[in-house]
Formats: sequence, C-alpha cells, structure tokens
Amino acid sequence: MMISTRGRYALRMMVDLAEHEGDGYVALKEIALRQSISKKYLEQIIPILNQAGLLRTVRGHQGGYRLAKDPSSYTIGEILRATEGSTAPVACLEGEVNDCPRKGFCKTLPIWQGLQDVIDNYLDGITLAELVEAEKSTK
Repeated sequence: MMISTRGRYALRMMVDLAEHEGDGYVALKEIALRQSISKKYLEQIIPILNQAGLLRTVRGHQGGYRLAKDPSSYTIGEILRATEGSTAPVACLEGEVNDCPRKGFCKTLPIWQGLQDVIDNYLDGITLAELVEAEKSTK
C-alpha cells in the first residue's frame, strides 16, 4: 500500500485544523502556508473531505474551514479511506465484496486479508487528537 500525496496532504490539513480548532473557521491560505502545501492542491482535496462529511465550510471574507466534529472522533483510517478510496494492500480487497474469481482457492488471500486487518486496526486506532497531543509532547 502506498499513500498518495493527496492522502498525506489531507491528513496534514486535518491535523492543522485540529491544532487550530479554537480559532474558528481557518482560511485555506493559512493552512497552505503553515503546511507548505500549494493552496491549489488543497482546493482539490477540500471537496473530497466535504463529501465525506469531515469538514465544515463557510464561504466569504470571514470564511474558511473547520472540523465537522471533535478531533478525538476522527481516525487516521477514516481520513485516508476518504481520500485514498481504500487502504487495501491488493486489488481484490478494495471493494466491499471480493469478487475475484480465485478467492475460493487462492492460497495467498489469507495473507492479504491479515495484512488488511493489521493496517485498518493500526490506522483506526489513532485519532487526530492523539496526533496533536503527541506533537505537543515532543516540543
């Protein structure tokens, strides 16, 4: 599994919003500046996060973005699945149903399913709040 730039940048954006949760709606240009990410690139990520219900948006002069819920309610897995589509290590595990014609006799499928479980358990076991707290403790 390889996490794309979109997934990494979305995660950085969400961490930034969690860090600035008390600031109200945060302008995209501020996030872009703090995270050293192109504003244009973040503009491509915003609709994905909005569609997944992860952000709240206000347009206009005082507008910006904020988290739709408490940072402790977001898992890293949830954010990455929203932006990446899947965290599956192999194509046959990407959908809800494995429709691979070999699934009934594939000797390697249990390996990939086990790896999928490890990935999901790990990513779903970390929240945005924990990332923010971990960063604070290292400063």
